[in-house]
Amino acid sequence: MSTLDRAVGLARSLLVYHGVPGRQRRMRRLYSRFVTAGDLAFDVGAHAGNRTRALAALGCRVVALEPQPDFARLLRGIFARSPRVTVVEQAAGRAPGRASLAISERTPTVTTLSPSWREARRADADFTGVQWNQSVDVTVTTLDELVERFGVPSFVKIDVEGAEADVLAGLSHAPPTVSFEYLPRALDLVAACTARLAELGDYRFTWSAGESFRLATGAWITGPELIAALGTPVAQQRSGDIYASLGHAAADLRSPT
Repeated sequence: MSTLDRAVGLARSLLVYHGVPGRQRRMRRLYSRFVTAGDLAFDVGAHAGNRTRALAALGCRVVALEPQPDFARLLRGIFARSPRVTVVEQAAGRAPGRASLAISERTPTVTTLSPSWREARRADADFTGVQWNQSVDVTVTTLDELVERFGVPSFVKIDVEGAEADVLAGLSHAPPTVSFEYLPRALDLVAACTARLAELGDYRFTWSAGESFRLATGAWITGPELIAALGTPVAQQRSGDIYASLGHAAADLRSPT
């Protein structure tokens, strides 16, 4: 591995995820809709730990799952004094085992377990210049194994670059709230995730574009409605995060975030 590329990648992630003024405040305000102090949260694909940081600041117990060795070490350093955070240096998938993790040293945020997702991104203009130039063999666990070890979470955040549906396939419980990343040109993966969640429970959905941490709808919508909405020209401009809720009937999305 290139020492320079690794250093540049780490620095870029720290700047992007921890260096933008106001981002933590907006994230905590949004997450406070879904969690309260004492709740258990899983941060699957914790990367540089900005989501873990926000959830811990809200008083949650957080299991931060991160397979990249450099970032697992970074997380252990950042949260060394936090009794609320447990760092697990593993990936998540359909079944426990081992897998090859493709790493982009310069842009480590797009590191992935999914060869098909990586290949599809070669035709995506947003990924021009990205190279997956290293690979590492990692341990894979499942969300069900994490539940057995830590308990049933109130909130599960998943950001694993194309392997979100595989992560959900390893879950047989129905957490009250789940979030997962989406890309505008990968709505087939969104459909797979919403279909899996529908098998687990009566989930409804909304989304937040980019890093705005503002919900895009005033009411929870169905999976097919979500796919249709994300296919509109405005929604196709940015990636973001989808939120799935079992408690949608009582939730009010119209209040400011």
